[in-house]
Amino acid sequence: MSEENIYDEIEIEDMTFDSVLQTYHYPCPCGDRFEINIEDLRDGEEIAVCPSCSLMIRVIFDVDDLPKPEGGATGQAQQVVAV
Repeated sequence: MSEENIYDEIEIEDMTFDSVLQTYHYPCPCGDRFEINIEDLRDGEEIAVCPSCSLMIRVIFDVDDLPKPEGGATGQAQQVVAV
């Protein structure tokens, strides 16, 4: 991504986390909101985009401070086996 498209740099603490969608949000000047999925953050992505306009923000965060996956899973599906 080119640097000139970055609207701002935002600390993750200033964003809102939706635990159902597993997505961080931040208000966009256009009236919509920037969004980035927690899995993208864990994968090293740091750019949140607004779905309604061309603006993007850089999210400042530490991967170790992100909420842990539910159930302690590390992205691998767990299978229940009946006995």
